[in-house]
Amino acid sequence: MVLIIAEKPSLARNIVAGISEKMNEKDGYYIGEQYIVSWAFGHLFSLADIEYYKPTESGRWTLDNLPCFPEKFKFELRKADNKKGVDAGVKKQFGILTELCNRPDVDTIVNAGDADREGEIIVRLCVENALKGEKSQKRLWLPDQTPETVSKALLEMKDESEYDNLAGEGYARTYIDWLYGVNLTRYATIKTGKLLRVGRVIAPIVRAIYDRDMEIRNFKPEKYYVIQSSEETNGEKVELTSKLKFAKDEENKALESAKLYNDTGAVVTNVSSKKDNIFPGKLYSLSTLQNVLGEKYKMSMTDSLKIIQKLYEEGYLTYPRTNSEYLATAEKDKMKSIISNISKLGYPVRFKDSKHIFDDSKIEAHSALTPTYKIPPKEKLSADESKVYSTVFRRFVAVFCAEECIAEKSEIKIKVGELEEFSLKGTVILEKGWTKFDDYTKKDKILPRLAVGDNVNIDFKPAEKQTTPPKHYTITTLNNYLKNPFKDDKAKAKELEESGEVDDADDYKAIFEGLELGTEATRSGIIDNAKKSGYIELKKDVYTILPGGEYFIESLGRLSISMDKYKTSELGKALKKVYRGEMSVTDSVKLAEAEISDVFEKGGANIPVVQGVDTGKYGDIVGICPACGKQVVRGKFSYGCTGFDDGCKFRVGINICRRDIPIEEVRRLLAEGATEKLSGFISKNGKRFDGRLILKDNNAVFNFD
Repeated sequence: MVLIIAEKPSLARNIVAGISEKMNEKDGYYIGEQYIVSWAFGHLFSLADIEYYKPTESGRWTLDNLPCFPEKFKFELRKADNKKGVDAGVKKQFGILTELCNRPDVDTIVNAGDADREGEIIVRLCVENALKGEKSQKRLWLPDQTPETVSKALLEMKDESEYDNLAGEGYARTYIDWLYGVNLTRYATIKTGKLLRVGRVIAPIVRAIYDRDMEIRNFKPEKYYVIQSSEETNGEKVELTSKLKFAKDEENKALESAKLYNDTGAVVTNVSSKKDNIFPGKLYSLSTLQNVLGEKYKMSMTDSLKIIQKLYEEGYLTYPRTNSEYLATAEKDKMKSIISNISKLGYPVRFKDSKHIFDDSKIEAHSALTPTYKIPPKEKLSADESKVYSTVFRRFVAVFCAEECIAEKSEIKIKVGELEEFSLKGTVILEKGWTKFDDYTKKDKILPRLAVGDNVNIDFKPAEKQTTPPKHYTITTLNNYLKNPFKDDKAKAKELEESGEVDDADDYKAIFEGLELGTEATRSGIIDNAKKSGYIELKKDVYTILPGGEYFIESLGRLSISMDKYKTSELGKALKKVYRGEMSVTDSVKLAEAEISDVFEKGGANIPVVQGVDTGKYGDIVGICPACGKQVVRGKFSYGCTGFDDGCKFRVGINICRRDIPIEEVRRLLAEGATEKLSGFISKNGKRFDGRLILKDNNAVFNFD
């Protein structure tokens, strides 16, 4: 018999629906004449905690067993939420899987985890821990969960060994994330006295939002000038703005340039008009779909992913965690079948064989998100489910629409001598085509009626402008940043897409090389964790940093934990090398261990810190309070007197005027009445200054001698 182990019960039910034989339901599995189908509950196993490798007497978090680099990682059955022993449901289901794997009549075991690296190792771990002996092992790879796809995939199963590289990347990612999360979370928490969840991806995500918000907060607008003309020619207004910019103290230069332009005069040198196609957007990857849902419906990434996953599990959408906006060439017949089904509903669709749609070079593991042949009844979907499904459905209809969107595109070129050429562009939609089914918000823009040789009336004048601060990250802009954190925004990208050109080679290169921060499968969860941790906030579709996030990022800086996009991307590149078979799991883990070791060598878990940098760790005794004689200890935000409950308010901030105050200097202050002269303080208006702290009337105050 063939034992199929699905990642979760819902997938098991869908697999049973695709098996032609009658299946009887038992406790924890289904059974027929040829197949047995059982399931995990997602992760049945998780990595053991540090205490498994380095036990401590107290059982509490301590610097004594950090950093921890296991020689061999140990997986254990998942504990209950209260951490008191193994989860009862997990234990029972794993017992069922163990019994099924070792049945004498089972000769083949099939991994039916979700079709990604995480699903791959979820089921592998179950089999590796349950199976006693050797049996044939296969992989069931499902791009969607319709019965037809399941039935076809059962006939095309490959040996599990063909997915070893995918599993290798999954294990490497799991080990590396454990190393960062466990070692650095404990280290930062012990040193600061505040729970700080540090992770390989969460840190650069929060840092991006922090850096952007600090730019906005510290932004000082500056005045500048441009020269503009807005005069009528042939009874129609012609608006021209020069590309020249003049600084706030260059108004006279702007006046001179305006006079020169006006004296030179402007002439129409070219007028062109042509009918052209406007192409629809590409099919959706998970992140581009989340971008649209965030912009249009203010739907968070967590909420949208939950709905997309549900629609996938019900067989209405293809596999959601895809980073591609293209289809595989091998899927052409499948698309023809879906198109035929949609056309029966009255939509004007036809098959198109285009590189804009089918491109194997831009697919890593999964094709773009599309509807399946199975179309849900409207009454079956909730309001939000309907929004998500219709967004995917309408884009698919637009891409394969038989009716083209035809527009008249016009352009007028106006030259001011040899000084500057101006280009005015207009578009008028003549035939709506696919825009009847998918969003297209651009309004018609009609140009003034001008002919070649016309003299254009101009009166250029300086116009005062002001620089504007950068904008907060939105769901869309943060998603785009995380997909390729090293790419400059290209304003022409949308224009190129509409003209049928593609300018996404750099994006796919970044994805395939591992430069992205997080993956389509993990990003939503990591951002959700950052919100739950109180680091960032999402209002409507705008992200902002919270005080907890500021403390998080600034504490990482003080602790020499530089989890930036560069280091995270370097590890991402290593993980992709594991996937391609160019690097071993062990070597990729060694890279992470080296980075973590560097933090501890600089930061002081076991090695003395450079004088003038260390702020100690939470609970360190600093000295005797000058006000009441009790102990002063290192707290979360300050060095403070333990007599606080008795009314003593002696405090010295850990960070004063954006400068950390080392614990040794506070000890000197308490013992000698003053610190050494310290540099690097920054005032509210941004000026740097030096000074020392002295005791005055039992308080620590600045002295600027």
